[in-house]
Amino acid sequence: MDEGKPTKAKWWSRPKSASAPDGTGAGAAEAAGRAEDTSGDFTLAAASPPPAEPEGTPPAADPGADPAAETAAEAPPWVPGQADTAPDTPALGTADTPGVTAPGVTAPGVTAPGVTAQAGAVAGASAPDGLAPGTADTPGAPAQGVPAQTGTTPAERPRPLHDPDPYSTPPYGEPGPWAPAPPVQHPAATPAHGTQLPAAHSGTPPHGTPHPQAHPQPTPQPQPQAAPPRQPYDPWNAPLQQSGAVPVDKDKQQKRARRIILVGIAVITLVAGGIGGVLGAYLERNGGGTDIELPQADSKDKARAKDSVAGIAASSLPGVVTLHVSGDEAQGTGTGFVLDGKGHILTNNHVVEPAGTGGEISVTFSGGETAKAEVIGRDSGYDLAVVKVSRVRGLKPLPLGNSENVQVGDPVVAIGAPFDLENTVTSGIISAKERPITAGGEKGDGSDISYVNALQTDAPINPGNSGGPLVDSEARVIGINSAIRSAEDSSAPGGGQAGSIGLGFAIPINQGKRVAEELINTGKATHPVIGVTLDMEYTGDGARVGDKGKDGGPAVNKGGPGDRAGIKPGDVITEVDGRRIHSGDELIVKIRAHRPKDSLELTVQRAGKDRKVTLVLGASSSS
Repeated sequence: MDEGKPTKAKWWSRPKSASAPDGTGAGAAEAAGRAEDTSGDFTLAAASPPPAEPEGTPPAADPGADPAAETAAEAPPWVPGQADTAPDTPALGTADTPGVTAPGVTAPGVTAPGVTAQAGAVAGASAPDGLAPGTADTPGAPAQGVPAQTGTTPAERPRPLHDPDPYSTPPYGEPGPWAPAPPVQHPAATPAHGTQLPAAHSGTPPHGTPHPQAHPQPTPQPQPQAAPPRQPYDPWNAPLQQSGAVPVDKDKQQKRARRIILVGIAVITLVAGGIGGVLGAYLERNGGGTDIELPQADSKDKARAKDSVAGIAASSLPGVVTLHVSGDEAQGTGTGFVLDGKGHILTNNHVVEPAGTGGEISVTFSGGETAKAEVIGRDSGYDLAVVKVSRVRGLKPLPLGNSENVQVGDPVVAIGAPFDLENTVTSGIISAKERPITAGGEKGDGSDISYVNALQTDAPINPGNSGGPLVDSEARVIGINSAIRSAEDSSAPGGGQAGSIGLGFAIPINQGKRVAEELINTGKATHPVIGVTLDMEYTGDGARVGDKGKDGGPAVNKGGPGDRAGIKPGDVITEVDGRRIHSGDELIVKIRAHRPKDSLELTVQRAGKDRKVTLVLGASSSS
């Protein structure tokens, strides 16, 4: 087909290798004819397979054959699109002998396998249409100026897979026939660190550079030897002191080593601390393998301030005793305190009352010593009694205070044996003064009723504290613990002894001192009286004088203190020394708070009018 322009070979319609009937390459002659084309294009002849021989016939040696051609014949045929270089065979121009063709390798200006290079061929010869010299355009045709190998026979060219393109347009994604062949290099392994590299070879010459002249006669190339296996790069085993090695910075290595050591120490410290903390917490909760020894404060001086509770208790306890009383019908426990070195002990009358006339009283001191005691005197109206121990040495009497000096809010300490718990100490304050109370009355005739103008305290007082001392901040006795106010009635069915609710009452020591002196000296106590009989059923405000006496006699004793003061039956006494009274019991309490022969000023209401009278107290002996 001639359209007035040169015809170019189409590289996408390369024919496959075919064997002629006579064993020669079918495309050699056609390639030779095309070599004379006026277009100047050239192709590289493809290798033809050797003729088939019958089985069992050994191959005959060809004395005129080229050893390189024989080697190339054994290699597999060249396939379009494969690399131009073999991995294990050096290409032409990179081997030690220029101009020798490697088996199965095609390079620019180099004949394909089975084709002998033309001696004196110039690799840099120009080619039309911009083709690089020595570039194969159509497989199966010899390069320009390079004859095909002798003995080849042209074969019929196979039909192209596609119709010829009159515009010679290449397919997408592939270079056109005018692109120069890229340089080809052998793949090589990266040398180990510190290994000196060999001198670089020239490689494939650039476009337009003439190849070195080939030898007139091809020299047989020795068989290539297998390359040694590639060894993995080990930076730790690489030689350090070789020619061209990178110098080692010892300072940086030392700094890095120090940093690593410091980081390691920090990590070890943190881990050890965490383990130690966990182990310590576990041992603290569960105990270790050794005996446990608990921390304790050092021993110090046991002395305390004299005005502290501990100081007061330490000073008062040696003079406090516990009384155990047993009689024919009852028994009980109470408290008392030593009055003098002769063995006199003051307590409550209701404590020693169960002993009667034939009972037994045992006294136990704070140090544990015990002694027998006898009753010296007692008075039910004041609820006081005095007992005495004999042949006891080392007694420590308690000092007596003055109850007239006591003020509400003063600190106090109560000592006793509540519920037979001896040497019990409680503390509180004076919560009230001159609190009129009555106790007793179990006999029904009123002979056992005690009238007390008491000191009220919130120091806990319980059954068994009766008769014990109530002392001030200087360890002086200011009262005798005698009664408590209970929240429940112990006489009710199923009821028991009640405890303290913070309302305790003590006989003022001034009254107790006078009574104790009388009991010690005479065995009896005197009571101050006004010589009138009171109406205890009167519900109005004040104390009303009765119309008749106990035995039917006059309500105002003739010639008595009341008669001399001008008091008449039916009068209502409303004040004593300017202090308001509200009942007959309260009037008795106020009178018994004084001594006989004391003078009192009374306010008397008669026929709706008040009048002031002065009265001198009389005396009566206790039974």
